[in-house]
Amino acid sequence: MSLFFNLFTLVIYQPFFNLLVFIYWLLGVGPADPDMGVAVIILTLIIRFLMLPLSLAGSKREPERREIEAKVKEVEEMYIDEPIKQKKAIKQVIRKSQTIIWSELVSLGIQIIIILMLYRIFTTGLEGQDFHLLYSFMPELETPFNLLFLNRIDLSQTSFILNFIQSGMIFLFETIAALTSPYPHTRAEVIRLQLTLPLISFFIFMFMPAGKKLFVITALAFSMVVMIFKYVRQRFFAYAQEKEAQEENLDANEPEKIVVGVK
Repeated sequence: MSLFFNLFTLVIYQPFFNLLVFIYWLLGVGPADPDMGVAVIILTLIIRFLMLPLSLAGSKREPERREIEAKVKEVEEMYIDEPIKQKKAIKQVIRKSQTIIWSELVSLGIQIIIILMLYRIFTTGLEGQDFHLLYSFMPELETPFNLLFLNRIDLSQTSFILNFIQSGMIFLFETIAALTSPYPHTRAEVIRLQLTLPLISFFIFMFMPAGKKLFVITALAFSMVVMIFKYVRQRFFAYAQEKEAQEENLDANEPEKIVVGVK
């Protein structure tokens, strides 16, 4: 376990911790005082850009996920009175879908690593306990850092306002996802994703540092922009293809014009 944490610190935590501190230093180069909250927003956007290929790949796997869910549901209904056969059949379905399951596990693992990294940054890192992890070539910084976002919200402490905004953003994200998805959402999915998830998240994140919530809010905003852009792009290309097909049909059905020469 200690090997894992040492590797996590060296490969993941230390580089991003230094990047956050460097962004904070850049914000203080001008006349304005540096704001760690703004640095967190910029770091979040950088991380989201780095993860964008993974997110887009996950979107492309959505049909496969839906197919697996449908097969599992079909097996459950087929062997509803035979739990042993049902369990065996579900294992067979999962065994045939190992590629997508492993990709989902990798994505989940990355999310967990990011959560651990941010939790450590805002509970110990920025308060001075991890200053020894700053690289030797980092510029000199005035400490302690300004952890007041917009001079109001302490990023190292919990924040009811950001917690409320975060739950609202989760609801908005899931609502937009449902409206733009090509797959119809069931009543159970609406209740689970648009109502239960924001409520549970509110209580889970209630005691977490405000910096983590600011990260989640920014990440959700970024994801919503990407989602809306993809939806508009798909609709635009669908409209263009439909219009092109209509024009081709008109050209095909239009009778040939006969030109009569005059002598």
